[in-house]
Amino acid sequence: MESASQGLLSDAMTDVPVDSAASARTSPPEGLTLAEEEELRSELAKVEEEIGTLRQVLAAKERHCGELKRKLGLTPLDGLKQNLSKSWHDVQVSNAYKKTQETLSQAGQKTSAALSNVGSVISRKLGDMRNSATFKSFEDRVGTIKSRVVGSRENSTDGLHSPSGAGDKPPQDNTPF
Repeated sequence: MESASQGLLSDAMTDVPVDSAASARTSPPEGLTLAEEEELRSELAKVEEEIGTLRQVLAAKERHCGELKRKLGLTPLDGLKQNLSKSWHDVQVSNAYKKTQETLSQAGQKTSAALSNVGSVISRKLGDMRNSATFKSFEDRVGTIKSRVVGSRENSTDGLHSPSGAGDKPPQDNTPF
């Protein structure tokens, strides 16, 4: 299996070649002897080879992981759900979230109390206003107007149905507006 993956990876992932101008230098970089430079170049080649090998092994492991998930019926969506769930849990247990939640809770309680107080004040003021002489006078006038309107409607309705023909006169308009 690794031999098949090596062929695929060698086409897809290529290492960046070492600068050919740097390797063609005749004198070693400042502060290095020729032997030290050769040793470093050898070590660099080994590290680059290890990186390539590790990339191939990682790709093979990822494919194997994908096959196992497919055989188990796990879809990418399941993985996403699990990741989101874990992330949300991590957020909820974080100190920042707890402090924010506590602050918002206190703000909500204070807002609720303030709105309750405002509602009480408005209710009290409306009660005071309703008990005032001006409002009582206004209420009496509205009641008088209402009784005239309702009374004239009842009279006109009775007139239409009465056999005496009293409903021939148009109703009198007594509304003040």
